[in-house]
This record gives sequence, structure tokens and C-alpha cells, in this order.
Amino acid sequence: MVYISMLWMGDLYQIYRLVFLFLDAVRKGTKLPIDVHLMIEEPEKYVDLFAQHGADMISVHVEATPHIHRVIEQIKSQNIKAGVVLNPGTPVDAILPVIRMVDYVLVMTVNPGFGGQSFISDSIEKLDQLTSIKDRMELDFDIEVDGGINNETVKNVIEHGATMLVAGSYFFKQDDYKQVTKLLKG
Repeated sequence: MVYISMLWMGDLYQIYRLVFLFLDAVRKGTKLPIDVHLMIEEPEKYVDLFAQHGADMISVHVEATPHIHRVIEQIKSQNIKAGVVLNPGTPVDAILPVIRMVDYVLVMTVNPGFGGQSFISDSIEKLDQLTSIKDRMELDFDIEVDGGINNETVKNVIEHGATMLVAGSYFFKQDDYKQVTKLLKG
């Protein structure tokens, strides 16, 4: 009888190599902007690589680095858009130190990890807070929303200030991609 005593996943170098090969292939196949959401610790180690492989936008979690200012500057030095991410449990105040530096704020409306989760309705308050900050400080950042976006939630998030949407599970579960794109665009 054989027992499995370990599961080998490969080293991070090999995994990232595959990610960059994939990103290169996507970049060759489209002129659409490529938005990279880095859900990793120490994002400063990878920003330049993602930029070199075709990213047009990179967002990082404020909790992922003690040097969030430096990472935002690093992204912008690559002449691409810089974003900061708010998890469902992260207060808007956490990003205020960099709010003037970013091109967009990504509001996670589900807990990061896997697709198909339900929209966390308390996230609407964050959209309202960000919209208020934009108006009060006369800023021009986009508000991107990721998680639980579908035909029932899209109108509400747009009414509360969302200017960019991520609709992975909902989009790919549809038979007619053109129709769902039209619906999401309003």
C-alpha cells in the first residue's frame, strides 16, 4: 500500500514563470488594458516584472506591505496605473495616506480567495465613503468593484460610485458574452 506523505507544488519561481508566460500570451492577443490584482505579500518584489510582461494597471493590498507609498511610486514609475485594494474588513481610512497617489481604488465586495461568492452588501458604504472623499478632496481616481457583480448588483454599485467592474463568475457562466457585457455596461 502506498501513502501520500507530501504534495509537491513546485517553487514560486516556476509558478511565476507560468504566470508571466500566460500574461505575455494575453498581451499579444489583445489591446484591451490588462488589470493585475496582486494578492501577495511583498508586492514590491513583483511589480516591475508584471509591468514588463504587459500589465497596464496594478493594484496592491494596503496590508501586503509596510511600504505602501513606495510600492505605489514603483508602479507609477513603470508608467502604468496604480491601485490600492480594500478588503471587506479593511476600513477606508487605511488607504487615506495614499489616496492622492492612486489612479484607482479596488473595493473587494467578497472575501478574496475564490469565485462565485455572494456580494457583501455592507460594501456599499465603502463606495459612498470613497465617492465622498473624491468630491471633498477634488480627486479623480476610479472606483473598481470586484466580487458578486451580476445583473442584480450592478446597478446599485454604479449608483454608489463604481466606475470599473470585475464580473468573473457571472460573466463566464453566461452563454452570450456579448449580451452580458451589454447588460453590465448599462
